[in-house]
Amino acid sequence: QVQLVESGGGSVQAGGSLRVSCAAPGYTYGVNAFGWFRQRPGKEREGVAALDHDGSTKYADSVKGRFTISKENGKNTIYLQMNSLKPEDTAIYFCGADPRRRLFRLFPAQPDFAYWGQGIQVTVSS
Repeated sequence: QVQLVESGGGSVQAGGSLRVSCAAPGYTYGVNAFGWFRQRPGKEREGVAALDHDGSTKYADSVKGRFTISKENGKNTIYLQMNSLKPEDTAIYFCGADPRRRLFRLFPAQPDFAYWGQGIQVTVSS
């Protein structure tokens, strides 16, 4: 059973920073893509950032230059560093992992299958 666990969410004022993490203990697939998606109030889930196995990245236009996705070498831990946060970034953030790499290839669309965490709340106040 693949389990992804997000942590590090919370509340911050506009202009502030947060880093959310996603741990995937026991995730043994060798080649992967990882991604962060979010669901804002009253909206559908949308792609935020994606990371391919070779280090390539993709970002939603709304977060380019402000958010950075990364992976800790040797560990199955994915990060999303969020700077210059805006109230419209308020959402539940989900991390995903996909051994077939469609999370990256189809980004910002969501693939029909991926492993997902339970989600973590990020709230940005004005």
